[in-house]
Amino acid sequence: MVLAAFLCALVTSVPAWADEDRDEEEKTETAKATEAAEAAEATEQPAADDEEKVKEEGFQLPKWMPSITGTIRAKGEYQTRENEGRFQVRTARMALEGEVSSLLLYKAEIDFSDEGNIKMLDAYVGAKPVKGMLVRLGQMRVPYSIDAHRSPHRQFFANRSFIAKQVGNVRDVGLAVGYTLPKTDLTIEGGFFNGSGLTDQKNYWTKELNFTTKVQYVIPWGLTLEASVQQISPTGGKVYLYDGGVTLQRGRWMLEAEYLRKHYRNTTLDNVDAFDCFAIYSIPVKKVINRVSILLRYDQMGDHSDCVADDDGKVYITDAARKRITGGVTLGFPTYHKLKAELRLNYEKYFYDDYDQAKTSERDKAVMELMVHF
Repeated sequence: MVLAAFLCALVTSVPAWADEDRDEEEKTETAKATEAAEAAEATEQPAADDEEKVKEEGFQLPKWMPSITGTIRAKGEYQTRENEGRFQVRTARMALEGEVSSLLLYKAEIDFSDEGNIKMLDAYVGAKPVKGMLVRLGQMRVPYSIDAHRSPHRQFFANRSFIAKQVGNVRDVGLAVGYTLPKTDLTIEGGFFNGSGLTDQKNYWTKELNFTTKVQYVIPWGLTLEASVQQISPTGGKVYLYDGGVTLQRGRWMLEAEYLRKHYRNTTLDNVDAFDCFAIYSIPVKKVINRVSILLRYDQMGDHSDCVADDDGKVYITDAARKRITGGVTLGFPTYHKLKAELRLNYEKYFYDDYDQAKTSERDKAVMELMVHF
């Protein structure tokens, strides 16, 4: 209770697409008329002043050129009770994204090693009809929750919270709209989705789509508030998820807390309550590493079901109730440009009513993870 009371705050940034102002490119009649001349001039040597500009500003890629990003997470784990260990490539993501005009954009992301499996994660086309708005159509992470919406390179611990992994993690195919109100840091997102997940698309038809709504407000002195609601429709019946969280980032401290309730409708399953809170204290250094972060997290969840019915229409508990305390240290390394590299050292202590209910990889363990984002 002391830890939960202490960690009552949270920081998530407003989605990057809501803050970035991209210049609109308008082709005038004069520009159209001079295209032929410009094409001819393109083969000529640049003028002296152009050469000086290139030297001063550096080489600039055209706006239509796609950018390539990626994240690799390699880890070693040791389970202290079982005296067993393993190495694993948890993530090997590559993403291709860019703009085809001032209005339209795209993104495609694939994970070549999601615990050894290849998965298509994002594949959508977006539009920016007005400043501060983004409309996306395709496959994406559903706008919901705080921790569940973080990409692997933005996570703080080697393993995700129960909210992000078991209870609130949803990717789907659909239509999402986000808008940041002018002169404010209030962002509203929402969308409709199939409910089929990432693989069952070809022959999937439904009379009722899933929906989600998320509101995020960044207020002065580093405080961010978030609330979201989602309805999903697995084969075992409708499920409603309600989530709220707060983040506080002040100086070297970052505090975050998030609560999620999962309500099963038309089933005999009990509601699931999940909670996650953590504190991070970061120390800048000027050695081989440039940052040392000390981390402490507490999270818990009740008995959880994915609500997928078997052939007899029955649903079962898929994740036993548990509590966990995670402590660790993260070392940040200097990198080129906007790249990111971290060494994450964690120890996770699990608490079950019956330890025999613990899944193979959900037990007491020490984790060493090296993450590189480019």
